[in-house]
Amino acid sequence: MSLESVRAFLAEHAPDVAIIETAESSATVELAAQAHGVEPAQIAKTICLRVGETVMLVVAKGTARLDNRKFKDAFRGKPRMLGGDEVVELTSHPVGGVCPFGLPSPLPIYCDVSLKAFDEVVPAAGSTNSAVRISPDRLAQITGAQWVDVCQ
Repeated sequence: MSLESVRAFLAEHAPDVAIIETAESSATVELAAQAHGVEPAQIAKTICLRVGETVMLVVAKGTARLDNRKFKDAFRGKPRMLGGDEVVELTSHPVGGVCPFGLPSPLPIYCDVSLKAFDEVVPAAGSTNSAVRISPDRLAQITGAQWVDVCQ
């Protein structure tokens, strides 16, 4: 279902962006980098967080780590990672396939400026063995993401 929701989203918002399915898992940054022949930093990982009552997605380069001070300054609160069941419930995507595409209901989406180091990034596409290749600016544009600086 999740991969299908991503397919439908891309068909509507970016029909030129193809989903790449691999035989091997790309559920971690390292596995995804190997599967797609890129550096781990070029993987666009999507982190599902809660700040108070607000759930949001932050998309950052694969090797980035959240910077608590920057995050608190940007969002006026401490981030809390969601558990796997809650991530699936809110995004419809399994952990390892979480992406900002094809969500069952809108969530605030933020792209960290760390993505801008690349002409092309590789975010997951709703399953643990699917992804897309897309420019960071296009990723932000089709998902309605805002740019933030919240990583080290």
